[in-house]
Amino acid sequence: MESQTTYNYKVVRQFSVMTVIWGIVGMLVGVIIAAQLALPELTDGISWLSYGRLRPLHTNAVIFAFGGSALFATSYYVVQRTCQTRLFGGPLAGFTFWGWNLIIVLAAVTLPLGITSGKEYAELEWPIDLLIAVVWVVYAIVFFGTVATRKVKHIYVANWFFGAFILTIAVLHIVNSAFVPVSLTKGYSMYPGAIDAMVQWWYGHNAVGFFLTTAFLGMMYYFIPKQAGRPVYSYRLSVVHFWALISTYMWAGPHHLHYTALPDWVQSVGMVFSLILLAPSWGGMINGIMTLSGAWHKLRTDPILKFLIVSLSFYGMSTFEGPMMSIKTVNALSHYTDWTVGHVHSGALGWVAMVSIGSLYYLIPRMFGKTEMASMKLVELHFWTATIGVVLYIAAMWIAGVMQGLMWRAVNADGTLTYSFIESVERTYPFYYVRLLGGALFLVGMLIMAYNLWKTAAEGRTEDSDDAIPAPAAH
Repeated sequence: MESQTTYNYKVVRQFSVMTVIWGIVGMLVGVIIAAQLALPELTDGISWLSYGRLRPLHTNAVIFAFGGSALFATSYYVVQRTCQTRLFGGPLAGFTFWGWNLIIVLAAVTLPLGITSGKEYAELEWPIDLLIAVVWVVYAIVFFGTVATRKVKHIYVANWFFGAFILTIAVLHIVNSAFVPVSLTKGYSMYPGAIDAMVQWWYGHNAVGFFLTTAFLGMMYYFIPKQAGRPVYSYRLSVVHFWALISTYMWAGPHHLHYTALPDWVQSVGMVFSLILLAPSWGGMINGIMTLSGAWHKLRTDPILKFLIVSLSFYGMSTFEGPMMSIKTVNALSHYTDWTVGHVHSGALGWVAMVSIGSLYYLIPRMFGKTEMASMKLVELHFWTATIGVVLYIAAMWIAGVMQGLMWRAVNADGTLTYSFIESVERTYPFYYVRLLGGALFLVGMLIMAYNLWKTAAEGRTEDSDDAIPAPAAH
């Protein structure tokens, strides 16, 4: 039912379904590349299945396809519900859905073919970058247009987080992807040498700071209070959390480039601001967890709440680990090791994926005219599968990473290296098998979710699921 008296759930429904589908695709590619590292002969001779081609595909599929679709779905839902108005711009929301999915399909075609900028986390070539910019501008118009036409005076804090994410990712994308095209499939960065590296991470770290943190905190501040049936523990703290994050995160990026050609002062800026970030990050985690005050008993019986609260635990852990790894002396041990891979995935799987899955388990049934998923037992099974998978994955990578760091810097009395590089690789293999098992378990969890989604959709109805917009309160 398309009318101005109901919320636009069609686009939310589309993005919710695609989140699960892209989640399976992205994590399957992740499992394949994890298998390649454990079994190097696995895809010998097949160039488009090589590690170098599939790694960027995995990154784009899990962050931008899975995570991005989850953010579109939840931000469109939350902004409508909290502003008590239909999405702004009519067909523009639908355009963002088809545009975003076209981008992902183009990424899935070009990256295995080796058509890439070679720039980590900004691998897509310039025509796709232009399309991303167009879709993102339309996304901003829809979101901020909805906020501007709201029927309530107050702008709920979750919308501040979503809004900051949309604006900052626009800045990240435009600055980081500035290019000189030389052909339809090839463009070169506008920045030279070390400056390119500095721009890539000074701006590129916003992918962590705003795409993977601030945006998903928008989810946290809406769905945890909803699922717990409690108000946010401290609304004042949520506002402090917001302003502290957005004023600090931008400066943390250079911590990626310790012990490189970057000037020392830049590295120090990255370190200092990363350490400052610990305070607001943990403030936000505590705010989310303490929202359960008076509702702790619900954790025993509510697997959705388990997803959401465990995600916050991983958020706290990752945002402690990040600042610690940013300290130069610690970074000497962690740099270029699998410890970094463990850190990335404690954030991406433990925080981002878990909060997305928990939010979607709240959202999906409501998109099909129901109040809960077809099987809550399967949600519980998914929770334990995912949690065990994450723990196996990151524990294996942490141990492997610290071992690698210690082996690489071990020296004999005469100053020669104690171990060759190949010896450190050989010692790492057992951990790669554990990682493969952890990743496979996480993928199984996503397949369970897909089955549950299908059952829920089959039992539900979409024609009358669009909720009526409440009439404005009399003043």
